[in-house]
This record gives sequence, C-alpha cells and structure tokens, in this order.
Amino acid sequence: MTTENIDTQFVLEYLEQWSFEIRKTTFVVLDNAKIHKAKAIKERIPYWQERRLYIFYLPPYCPHFNIAETLWRKLKKEWIDPEDDLEKDKLFYAINRCLANVGINLKINFSHFNIN
Repeated sequence: MTTENIDTQFVLEYLEQWSFEIRKTTFVVLDNAKIHKAKAIKERIPYWQERRLYIFYLPPYCPHFNIAETLWRKLKKEWIDPEDDLEKDKLFYAINRCLANVGINLKINFSHFNIN
C-alpha cells in the first residue's frame, strides 16, 4: 500500500525492484491504463522475462476479467464503513483488515459472470 501517486515511474521502479526478488516464475496482470502501456514499461519487459517476471495485459474493455475492479467495488460499497473514509489511518486500517480477510470471512462470488 502506498500514499504516493501511481504513475509510470512508480510502476516501473516497483516492477524492476521486485523482478530481482522473485524466486519462481511470476505473472503480473495489468489493465490497459496508459501508465501500464507506457514505452518505458514495454522496454523493460524482456529484462523482466529473463528474471522470470512476465507481464500479461488484459484485453481492452473486459472489466469482468479484472478481479481488482470487483474487489475495489466491494471494498468501497460493501466492506468499508463510510466513517472509515474520514481519516487516512482509519481508511488504511480498514483496507488492510478487509484484504486480509478476502477468501476467509469476505467472499466474492464470480459465478454470475457469463464469459463466452
């Protein structure tokens, strides 16, 4: 979690650092945001692949494939109380609490998606 602005440089530096730390073949799924498709990111992909970090882009306009979209929608509309938004520390605590419980006490039913 970060309070920094997420831009191309942030994503690039994070993936670059992480690519040296991974111990097994790893896939990162990105959406088609400009910061993910930036030239600087695409230029690093061959180097990351040498370190067994592979980037996979979701098809355009497929939010049903992007689990993060569903997760954030559930966080905002169901799992986090409105008063948690009033203070940054409360919000961070609430998000951490929810994410730690996904799959344990908090569940997402994806069966309603019709993927053909």
